[in-house]
Amino acid sequence: MAAFAPGQAVANPSSLVEVSVSCRNLVDMDVFSKSDPICVLFTYEIPSGWKEFGRTEIIWDNLNPDFVKKFVLNYFFEEQQRLKFELYDVDSKSHDLSKHDFLGSMECTLGEIVTTNRLQQPLKGPKVNSGSIVSVRAEELGTCKEQITLQFCGKKLDKKDFFGKSDPFLLFHKSNEDSSSFTVTHRTEHIKKTLNPTWKPFTMPITKLCNGDYDRLIKVECFDWDRDGGHDLIGEFSTTIRELTRGPGQANVYECIHPKKKAKKKSYKHSGLVELLSCKVETVPSFLDFIKGGTEISATIAIDFTASNGDPRQPSSLHYYMDPYRPSQYAIALKAVGEIIEDYDTDKLFPALGFGARIPPDGVVSHEFFLNGHPTNPYCQGVSGVMEAYHRSLNSVQLYGPTNFAPIINHVARFAAACRDGSGYFILLLLTDGVITDLPQTKEAIVSASHLPLSIIIVGVGDADFTAMDVLDGDDERLSSKGRYAERDIVQFVPMRDFLHASRQNVDVSKARLAKAVLEEVPDQLLSYMKKNRIEPKPQLQKLPPLPSVYVPENVK
Repeated sequence: MAAFAPGQAVANPSSLVEVSVSCRNLVDMDVFSKSDPICVLFTYEIPSGWKEFGRTEIIWDNLNPDFVKKFVLNYFFEEQQRLKFELYDVDSKSHDLSKHDFLGSMECTLGEIVTTNRLQQPLKGPKVNSGSIVSVRAEELGTCKEQITLQFCGKKLDKKDFFGKSDPFLLFHKSNEDSSSFTVTHRTEHIKKTLNPTWKPFTMPITKLCNGDYDRLIKVECFDWDRDGGHDLIGEFSTTIRELTRGPGQANVYECIHPKKKAKKKSYKHSGLVELLSCKVETVPSFLDFIKGGTEISATIAIDFTASNGDPRQPSSLHYYMDPYRPSQYAIALKAVGEIIEDYDTDKLFPALGFGARIPPDGVVSHEFFLNGHPTNPYCQGVSGVMEAYHRSLNSVQLYGPTNFAPIINHVARFAAACRDGSGYFILLLLTDGVITDLPQTKEAIVSASHLPLSIIIVGVGDADFTAMDVLDGDDERLSSKGRYAERDIVQFVPMRDFLHASRQNVDVSKARLAKAVLEEVPDQLLSYMKKNRIEPKPQLQKLPPLPSVYVPENVK
C-alpha cells in the first residue's frame, strides 16, 4: 500500500464509464405490432444480491433498438462488478417488471466490457435459439486528465524572524463552488533563512487546483514557517491556470499583499514578489486508456506447499479441501483475485506454480514446479483450471520446505523482461503461510524486478508472524538490496486473517473485500511503470466488427 503523504495529490479511486446498450433481432411479443423494448440494468451487491440500477427509455415498435439513455457507473479494477441486462416488452404503464413480457437477459462483468470495444452476447430468454443478441460497450467519460508542473521563486520577501530572515513556503488553495471559500490543495517545502527562495518544482492534477476550470480562482499564500506551527503570513495573491499557462514573464510576477498591512498603511505597496519560473501541462493517460489500447493483464499464481501448512487431509490444514462447504484460505484467495484478473486476460491461460514441496518421481525439493504436472507448460485454463491443478498437486506432492520466494519472483521477472513495450503487465499472486527463509535473496529479486512491468501481491494465509512482509512492502522505507534501491514500489502484502475474521459466515464478502485490498494498487503501479518508461497507450482496439443494423441468425435461411 502506498504510504500516506499529507499534501500530495493522489489518483482518483475510480473512473466513470458510460455503458451503451443495443439489441438485434428481439423476439416479437405483440400480435399486431412489434415489441416495445426497454432495458433494465441490475448490479450485484454483496451480500444482498441483484439490485436494479436503472432503466433505459422505451423504444416503441422496434426489434433492433439502439437505446439513447446510457448507464453511468463507477469502474473499479479491483472489484468484480457483476452486471445483468434484462430486456422487456412494455405492455402497460406499470413500473412492476412482472407486468411486462420478458424478452431475455445477459450477465457479464464491467471488466469484460471495458476490455473489449463491444461485448456482444446472445440473450437468454423464454425462446431457445431465438437469435436475439445484446451489445454493450463502455466508454470512459471525458474528464480532465491533465497535470501541471509548476515552479516559483520569491524576491525580497518581508523579514519575519527577529534574529534572522524568513523561512518561506507557499500554500495553494482552490476556490470552492460557492466562490467565497477555499480548500488547501498543495504546500511547498519551507526554505530556511532567506528572503529570496526558489522552491522545488511540484506536479499535481489540474483537477486538484481548479476542478478542470482554467478560469477558476486559485489563491496562493506565502508564510514564514515557525517550528511551533504558528506560521506568519507574509502575503497572498491570486491567479488562474489560464494565467499560469502563459508561462514566465511579467504577467506571472505577483505582488504578495498582506491584507492587514494594506488596510493600515496608505504607503504600503507589497511584502515581496513571487515569480513563476516554469509551467508545463501534460495529459496523463488513465488505466482504462491502456486497457482499451490492448495492454493485457497477465497473472501468475504461486502457492506455498511447505509442511507448515499441515496435512491437506486434516481439517486443521490450511490446504484442507475435502469439505465443499468450507473452502480453504488458499482457495478463497485464489478465486477472489483470479476471477477479477480473468476478465483482462484474452486467452484465459494462467501459469500456476508451487514452491516448497518434494515432487515426483524422485522427491526432489522444488521452489518453482508447475501445478498441472506438465514438465514444460505451466498454463491452466482459467481460474477453474488453476483450482483443479492445485487440488491435484495436493495429492501428488509432499509438503516440505523451506519457504523461498526468490525463485518464483525471478521466474516471472524473466517473462516481464521480455515485454517492456506496454503491451502487457504482469501480476504475481503469491500465497503463503510461513515466515520467509530467503529474505536477502527475495529483496535482491524484488529490487532487480522493480524496473519491469510487474506487480507482486503477497497474501499471508493463516496466523504466522508476517513481520518480514512489511519490509518487502516498502511502505515505510524504500526496499533496498546490496546498496541498490527499488525503482518502484511493486509489492503489496495483505494478511488473509484481516478479512476472514470480519465475516466468517459469508465467503463471498470475504472474497470481495480481499480482492479489493489486494488489487487496488495495481492501476497506479501500472501507470507508474508506463510513465517512468514514457509509454503512451495505443489507440483503442476494434476487437469486434460493427454491430449490424439487423441481425440474422445463421440458422435462418
